[in-house]
Amino acid sequence: MRDPYEVLGVPRTASEAEIKKAFRRLAKEHHPDRASGDPKAKDKFAEANQAYEILSDAGKRAQFDRGEIDAEGKPRFQGFEGFTRSSGGRESDFESFSFGFGAGGPFGGRGRPEEDILSHIFGGRSGAGRGRPAKGDDVSVTLTVTLEEAASEAKRRVTLPSGRDVDVMIPRGVADGQVVRLRGLGHEGARGGEPGDALLTIKLAPHAQFTVEGVDLRHRLPVPLEDAVLGATLRVPTLTGAVEMRIPPMTSSGRTFRLRGKGLPGKAATGDLLVTTEITLPAEPDEMLLDFARKRRAVDAN
Repeated sequence: MRDPYEVLGVPRTASEAEIKKAFRRLAKEHHPDRASGDPKAKDKFAEANQAYEILSDAGKRAQFDRGEIDAEGKPRFQGFEGFTRSSGGRESDFESFSFGFGAGGPFGGRGRPEEDILSHIFGGRSGAGRGRPAKGDDVSVTLTVTLEEAASEAKRRVTLPSGRDVDVMIPRGVADGQVVRLRGLGHEGARGGEPGDALLTIKLAPHAQFTVEGVDLRHRLPVPLEDAVLGATLRVPTLTGAVEMRIPPMTSSGRTFRLRGKGLPGKAATGDLLVTTEITLPAEPDEMLLDFARKRRAVDAN
């Protein structure tokens, strides 16, 4: 993984707004749906997403600048020259888990806001909960996901501050700012106490084509002048693929159409996609259009 500043093409003094702007540009350029002809687009998009995950989080950015973590968010261990950690890359080196919708109200009946709607399931932790001489401290982790990942059960690998890698199954309907408690993945407890937890904060990455409004999405659709005047069937992008939308004749710029069920999944129902038209004019002067405009102006003047 390259230096995240180098990946996004920003200086180390870049502001949060500059980092976000750079990521949006790269996301738009390398999004697999838009750059299908580039076989490396998926890798470039993932690299930009990883870089943004580091630099958009103030804590992680400070750790990286101090040399405490690397470009993948993994700790750089110092002072243990005689100690090495195996990282053979085998699937068995990682733990896999998933988290989904909990029950018992907005806090799962536990009274902890961090758990909110989501929980996770672990296997093979014998002896968990037996005696707690001194529970370990919790750790905080931020995971940036795309809107496409939030709309589907995508799988992501997360590196914890301990350097431990776990696979996370992102549930449909995860919200921006959602905090998930991953039990037993924090610091080890003292004198045999149970380990602390990892608090995973979900962030939705900016999207090149959509803006988020709760569970609804907004998209600005360029419409050629002739289609706006005469009406047309146009292709509209969604998180699950393009669909066709019919606009009536004499559609003005700024008119909004609602595509139901094409937004983000929510607790009660899936949101909608709000499509706002933007009338576009020909790039080059069009004499027929100019002549029509002159005659129309003359008629209006009279």
